[in-house]
Amino acid sequence: MPLTRRSLMAAGLAAPALLSARGAQAATTLKLSHQFPGGSIDEGDFRDRMCRKFALALKERSKGALELQVYPGSSLMKTNAQFSAMRKGALDFSLYPLPYAGGEVPETNIGLMPALVTSYEQATAWKTAPVGRKLTEILQAKGIVMVSWVWQAGGVASRDRPLVTPEDAKGLKVRGGSREMDLMLKAAGAATLSLPSNESYAAMQTGACDAVITSSTSLISFRLEELAKSLTSGKGRSYWFMLEPIMMSKIVFDRLPKDQQDLIMQVGAELEAFGQEGAKADDARVEEVFRKAGAKIATLDEATLGRWRAIARDTAWKDYAAKSASCAEMLKLAEAVA
Repeated sequence: MPLTRRSLMAAGLAAPALLSARGAQAATTLKLSHQFPGGSIDEGDFRDRMCRKFALALKERSKGALELQVYPGSSLMKTNAQFSAMRKGALDFSLYPLPYAGGEVPETNIGLMPALVTSYEQATAWKTAPVGRKLTEILQAKGIVMVSWVWQAGGVASRDRPLVTPEDAKGLKVRGGSREMDLMLKAAGAATLSLPSNESYAAMQTGACDAVITSSTSLISFRLEELAKSLTSGKGRSYWFMLEPIMMSKIVFDRLPKDQQDLIMQVGAELEAFGQEGAKADDARVEEVFRKAGAKIATLDEATLGRWRAIARDTAWKDYAAKSASCAEMLKLAEAVA
């Protein structure tokens, strides 16, 4: 076909559209699901804010090549389905309580082992310690990439009488948050319930649950002060420390170019300081929220924490180590982190 002025002009007009289409194809849109209440990048649950900061940083620093959509409140998929979905490549990211995955990967239950981690300094040291490296390897073998490590202390919201000492647990129906927590609580005389923290309010409201043990942030975000007469605060010391990392599907991760993989890991690491600051701030804020609602505030002293640890060592720790040689090694490595 001979080139004419009209055909050259048409080709010139088509070129920007073609370039735009190519640019659109080059952009990768990923999805992150989590169970916590949604807000904005500046207000609300710090875990949701952390995910939104993650999304913004990826978009800006990749110059639009990476788009991350955040779905709070389990709005994309149910809470317990998220880990399996990541392993299959059906979900890209989740900020996910690690021990929720214990049914599929037993080693992950160490992410909420009662009285094993008792301070943020100890928790933070896990990532680069042998226990953290082994956990990372195990998860990668199961199809999961650890992107950003987030630890949170927790406390107890009680409908009526406070739960502070092991004796206080007798006869109570308690949500502990993991199988290992439940083993310790049962040994102290409690009945236990297994449910995600975003179902805690309904369980307390109906009377199915007398006390909920969860992170300080969840105690606030799920408005448990509306139902509780007492709070055992996790500020200062706690036998409840949970690992709630941002995780990514390895199938999806491996499909990305190296520069995008590196960016995801870099931004994830940079956000860990924000996560720790948010968790610590909520340890203090939860006391204010519950006190304002009229609840009585209690704290753990070192002697009481030691009594809980003794029960945990004889029940949860022992049970976990007996599951497999891998679990036994994980526990040994974790105990070595001072």
